[in-house]
Amino acid sequence: MFSSSQEEYCAPSKDPVKYGELVVLGYNGSLPNGDRGRRKSRFALYKRTKANGVKPSTVHILNTPQASKAVNSKGQHSISYTLSRNQTVVVEYSHDKDTDMFQIGRSTESPIDFVVTDTVAGGQEGEENPITQSTISRFACRVVCERNPPYTARIYAAGFDSSKNIFLGEKAAKWKNPDGHMDGLTTNGVLVMHPKGGFTIDSKPGVWREISVCGDVYTLRETRSAQTPGKLVEHESNILQDGSLVDLCGATLLWRTAEGLFHTPTQKHLEALRQEINAARPQCPVGLNTLAFPSMQRSRALSCLEDKQPWVYLACGHVHGYHNWGHRSEQEACPQRECPMCRMVGPYVPLWLGCEPAFYVDTGAPTHAFVPCGHVCSEKSVKYWSEIPLPHGTHAFHAACPFCASQLSLPQGCSKLIFQGPVD
Repeated sequence: MFSSSQEEYCAPSKDPVKYGELVVLGYNGSLPNGDRGRRKSRFALYKRTKANGVKPSTVHILNTPQASKAVNSKGQHSISYTLSRNQTVVVEYSHDKDTDMFQIGRSTESPIDFVVTDTVAGGQEGEENPITQSTISRFACRVVCERNPPYTARIYAAGFDSSKNIFLGEKAAKWKNPDGHMDGLTTNGVLVMHPKGGFTIDSKPGVWREISVCGDVYTLRETRSAQTPGKLVEHESNILQDGSLVDLCGATLLWRTAEGLFHTPTQKHLEALRQEINAARPQCPVGLNTLAFPSMQRSRALSCLEDKQPWVYLACGHVHGYHNWGHRSEQEACPQRECPMCRMVGPYVPLWLGCEPAFYVDTGAPTHAFVPCGHVCSEKSVKYWSEIPLPHGTHAFHAACPFCASQLSLPQGCSKLIFQGPVD
């Protein structure tokens, strides 16, 4: 299976070096209305033809707004820290020939390489479910990759705007470090979690931290937008590793390294698994009709249900075809049904294959479903995501399905599927 993966992710030497990919949680392989331009569900970071990285150079301490404006209008990248109405510290940044910079945010202006909008749980497009006020910053963060091996990628809060500036106003959390350099945090912050043990079947959740504008690591603030920063965590860094999660307060991104992607299942592998399940001709134990998982394209779009669509009683895992009996409660958000096989009562939902390969920690068969959404993937992958507390809103954390961002329920957050084979 890995030969096709090698073709997909290990480009020939004449092709650009791939640093890694950022994949938005909550989308099953593509945006519901399709990926368009810089607005998509995943973004691949390649070595640029010409380095565009920047590094700190000159520091100016200015006492008038006019002087600050003069420095900011020089056409150089800069970060402005407004300490008071009469004092601003401006740090100029000069070209760095050894790094490439990629910027992520809600803005559609040209400095943003990857446009990210608020994720709506359930896999629905934000345009159809408008967010009244987005909590994602227009220029949320930047990823800086070293152009030489091992191609280390580092993340920093805030991105440079169209004027090549980052402004931290009077109300923003900012401070001067003991070594004299200025630093600060964005309004709702950029949180990062590095899993323990990388992104493998043995990985465990790490601790969520906040990344500063200069890339230092801090414990979380008391509230997401508090003006007082957390404590500096000196032994941790802003270097992204395979499986690192980046939360922008409205959307969470998964970082996969080029090496990590080499070991993930390919679309061809997932399609082969789908065909293998369907070839076994699973049957509804009551109606005895043959069931079949829809195509990957239909699964990505959550399009209309098909006649052969598998459904599951999540409380027990028995897989059936659709039927309209066993109702226990229609009043709840997820109606309760009684399984005709074992009489257990719980949600009854259609099953959809997880189509985003980057979310899989192994290449195992799709044997388990997330509860309550019904997305299906390998046992190891389901259990991994069931243990990851993801930021929700501005203060809460909970585990969620990576394919649709639905909050997981039940103690384990997943259900083992029980298929019945053909009786003939």
